[in-house]
Amino acid sequence: MTDLRPVTQDDIDALVRLEAICFPGDRLTRARFLDLLRRPSAAFIGAPAAVTGAGATGLAGYALILFRRGSRVARLYSIAVDPEARGRGLGRRLMEAAVDLARQRGADLLRLEVRVDNPSAIALYRALGFHDFATRRDYYDDGTDALRFEKALV
Repeated sequence: MTDLRPVTQDDIDALVRLEAICFPGDRLTRARFLDLLRRPSAAFIGAPAAVTGAGATGLAGYALILFRRGSRVARLYSIAVDPEARGRGLGRRLMEAAVDLARQRGADLLRLEVRVDNPSAIALYRALGFHDFATRRDYYDDGTDALRFEKALV
């Protein structure tokens, strides 16, 4: 996936823009992005807007994976795709890259949470071999539940 690339601090405006247009609540702030970009336990994968031909500037999407020292479990903390870039397989490519990166960093398992009212993301995760194993009640700011998914990487 040579067209995907690491996200840098130069992408901060694009990250904040994606959060604003993709998530009605539960958004990462500029300060939180800057903090995570400095941490070796966080890895960002970005999709430049030029990859999709969408009208977006900067990034058309990103995935954020968190790692914890001493743990073989990685967590997909956030993934966002610009609405103008959807339907082109970008979410799948970002997820596949996140799985590959988690494997490369030594994780045996990749976990994530997804809103129960997001059928397209749920379908994508299942198609990529993730399975749901739990529900977190009242997980999101608006009270929506989350399904917890995981995928074995070994």
